[in-house]
Amino acid sequence: MNKITVPAGQVIFREGDNNNAMYIVISGTVEIFFTHKGTATRLALMKKGDFFGEMALFRARPRSATARAVLNCELAIIESKQQLEKYLLSNSEFAAKMVRILADRLANTNELLISKLNEITTKEIEYQIEGSP
Repeated sequence: MNKITVPAGQVIFREGDNNNAMYIVISGTVEIFFTHKGTATRLALMKKGDFFGEMALFRARPRSATARAVLNCELAIIESKQQLEKYLLSNSEFAAKMVRILADRLANTNELLISKLNEITTKEIEYQIEGSP
């Protein structure tokens, strides 16, 4: 597994990039954000022991957010599923943390999806009531 040093302010990857590496923060702080209609929205701050970019590793799709170093950082780079598997097998504490975090992210995504579906359903019902004869 390779390591890189990233100075504060430097972008690690951008929305739309096609690289498929994930990163583990060894030191420093990284912010994850996306931009919509010219406005940046911070999704997370990653600190020592945190990981990011895993979706590109799993799905091989363009990045959905931008990662930028807030403080000088040292990052470990995992560039394949095989490399990740090897790392997880030799670092059970990190593996357990990763499972917890991914489960939390999935639960949050499910809550957001249910909320949006409820909004759509409510709007459809309101439309049907207003449009009724």
